[in-house]
Amino acid sequence: MGHIIYEVHDGVATITLDRPEKKNAMTYAMLGEFIETVAHAGNDADARVIVLTGRPGAFCAGTDLADLATIPGTVRGLRGSAEEHDKWWPLLQCPQPVICAIDGPAVGMGAEFTSQCDIRIATPNARFAWNFVHRGLVPDTGAGTWLLPRLIGLQNAMRLLYTGDFISAEQALELGYIAELIDSASLLDRAYAMAASIASGSPHSQRLIKSLVYEGLTSSVEQHMQRHTAAMGACFKSDDHREGVASFLERRPAVFTGT
Repeated sequence: MGHIIYEVHDGVATITLDRPEKKNAMTYAMLGEFIETVAHAGNDADARVIVLTGRPGAFCAGTDLADLATIPGTVRGLRGSAEEHDKWWPLLQCPQPVICAIDGPAVGMGAEFTSQCDIRIATPNARFAWNFVHRGLVPDTGAGTWLLPRLIGLQNAMRLLYTGDFISAEQALELGYIAELIDSASLLDRAYAMAASIASGSPHSQRLIKSLVYEGLTSSVEQHMQRHTAAMGACFKSDDHREGVASFLERRPAVFTGT
């Protein structure tokens, strides 16, 4: 254990994958620690924004196959049931905005976790591959077959999933998979600057926005508008809305509480 580092400063929580000797490849124990840490961040009132990263030069090389091979596939259990979304999509389940700062390979499960983040920035050291077909598997968390086509389009996603090919950071930028390409020395500074900008907004609004956007991906307009109108009604009654209006009228920075 001890391969996941959690820190909070000025409203920004940083989750760092810290197994650089294996390029942060996930063992079962490390995965469990990661899921627990992300759940803790989601419930941390001091964390308004989450930054996920790895030690410089590494993001996550996927599942540690040496660890995986200790349990035969015929008896290997799943990490949870289909209904336990927090075990499959922990980052998507977080109510806060999640920024992913990638400086190294994001392969297999590592690529899946980048898909679950709301915003991705990367350095030229980053590479991405959903290489599950080379291991006789489907994308590990389900993000590759549900989120990836929505992020980069059906044809691009199918090509990457069928071939398992690597794409460079530059190619990921062209596909719109990452938002910005940053040099390694500036990556975390840029992530924290973006996080600070996000953290200045209303946490109450951001939680609702995240829910509306992701649930809206498979909703009818009628279903979406039902949730939208409920969210608008909740906003009108919120402390954050009152503070947002008051701060504008009083010409001062808003102090949001998330309520």
